[in-house]
Amino acid sequence: MIFRRILTLAAATLLSLCPLAGMAQDKLEWHGGTATIGELKYKDGFARFDYVNPDAPKGGTLDLTTFGTFDTLNPLLAKGDVGAGVAGLAFETLMKPSMDEIASDYGLLAEAIAYPDDFAFVKFRLRAEAKWADGKPVTPEDVVFSFDMVKAHDPQKEFYYKHVVKAEKTGEREVTFTFDEKNNRELPKIVGELVIVPKHWWEGKGANGETRDISRTTLEIPMGSGPYKVAKMTPGSVIRYELRDDYWGRDLNVNIGQNNFGTITYSYYADLGVSFEAFRSGNADYWWENSAKRWATSYNFPAVKDGRIKQEVLDNDYRSSGVLVGFIPNLRREKFKDERVRRALNYAFDFEELKRTIFYNQYDRIDSFFFGSELASDGLPQGRELEILNEMKDLVPPEVFTTEYQNPVGGDQKRHRDNLRQAIALFKEAGYELKEGRMVDAKTGEPFTFEILLDGPTIEVVALPFAQNLKKIGVEARVRTVDASQFTNRWRSRDFDMIYSGWAQSLNPGNEQAEYWGSASAKRDGSQNYAGISDPGVDALIRRIIFAKDRDELIATTKVLDRVLLAHHYVIPSYTGRYSRIAYSARLQRPAELPKYAVGFPTIWWSKPAAAQ
Repeated sequence: MIFRRILTLAAATLLSLCPLAGMAQDKLEWHGGTATIGELKYKDGFARFDYVNPDAPKGGTLDLTTFGTFDTLNPLLAKGDVGAGVAGLAFETLMKPSMDEIASDYGLLAEAIAYPDDFAFVKFRLRAEAKWADGKPVTPEDVVFSFDMVKAHDPQKEFYYKHVVKAEKTGEREVTFTFDEKNNRELPKIVGELVIVPKHWWEGKGANGETRDISRTTLEIPMGSGPYKVAKMTPGSVIRYELRDDYWGRDLNVNIGQNNFGTITYSYYADLGVSFEAFRSGNADYWWENSAKRWATSYNFPAVKDGRIKQEVLDNDYRSSGVLVGFIPNLRREKFKDERVRRALNYAFDFEELKRTIFYNQYDRIDSFFFGSELASDGLPQGRELEILNEMKDLVPPEVFTTEYQNPVGGDQKRHRDNLRQAIALFKEAGYELKEGRMVDAKTGEPFTFEILLDGPTIEVVALPFAQNLKKIGVEARVRTVDASQFTNRWRSRDFDMIYSGWAQSLNPGNEQAEYWGSASAKRDGSQNYAGISDPGVDALIRRIIFAKDRDELIATTKVLDRVLLAHHYVIPSYTGRYSRIAYSARLQRPAELPKYAVGFPTIWWSKPAAAQ
């Protein structure tokens, strides 16, 4: 659940009134796609993606479970919990990513993209055939409206698009995004990911006779341009989508062999155990397993034994990403500001004992903010990494030059005791002392206590032993589990001491790094800078990553950022498995060879025809 959730994220034109701008635009070349890393695999006019089955049958049903609840079908808002599948099934983006490339996108609503060498702006030319479900064309006005509204009503996207100063119509089917800085080569990609909504529908009247308000949550069934429509909805409980017979993009090269299920239904559950029972009993067709114990012990039911349920372990989804997951202290709380305190907390987390007792040896300890990718730092800095650190030595912790980051190692009584003694020593250095079995501030006598906030019971088996170990050194950590909506509201408003969460990382880090660790995002509610990291050295490295001149410089700078983040001990890293454990109904089919960087579910999967069952 954590990894699925964790696992996110333009440009414009110079004014035609400016002669120099006109000259620059005259030299632009239009292309059907764009690659942030390397060259495009698929050339203009390609027939289809290599990884799809062009003969996949359309139809059949797909029943899925999901966790939590939903209270809106508005895909642009930060507030509320949007229904599963709304943005991807009912609505579309300007560009569509390829699953067998890293950071390559091809035209979906837009048939072509163009930008100058310095990436000062980007232009999209919309497809003439692109239509909303009511038959009206998708227009530049829709794109401009979508951009303006998401910036106005989603603080996270406002920050993400902060260098996109405007979107404007510059032709009958052309829209241009203008940037306030040059050579930020990721901006065309992130604008291409913008979800487009129909301006005329949102400015029209709803079923209640009142003008719709895009700034508010709504459960009115929306109108999109995507391959599916919302056919049925029970608030907070069920959403069913039906494949549209009149979908405008059915035969596009980027859609061949995709969007195959006739209906897709999401049923919501407040408890993952109950959700799994729904899958076991045949009321759901697909299960992504997040529990090592359940994977090891709970798949001996009849449907697995007789072949009605298949199991697979696949690493495709992890080949193009890194990840950090763990316990994240809120640095906005005074008690967590001291790095020695944060480091001490890590000494109380005994991963090796958990691996032996409850993880069935299925997981590895995370030791990087880009764990599992080529961007993870390793050993002591050398070469270009060392040069970068020397160029900014006054902004980084001195230990990054001399000390390799390593997590404490436990797993037996001696190591565990040694680790707890080290934790007590660090607390003492930070101004605390053990007094009558409690860790207290040596000056004020205030005990060191905090709450660990979880969004469900899954991580309780990890958090509770952590809290018990902390109790041994006089620290009181209370574990509190809340529902998904309350958890979301609390982290957005920074109403927490410590949460369990994390960040997924692409192999092409860029502007999102400012959202994760930048000083500006630390001050903004709702950002993904959960910890409240605000450090001038980190800010400087983020800028260097965004404007890295080539791939080698990007990798070296990202590894330096990783070293600096680790040296500050912003997170108590936990664990991960670099693979997907999936179980699914035997009537579900997939291509024999999946794309290199994705399992592709449910987009390129299909249902076995009824006659063949």
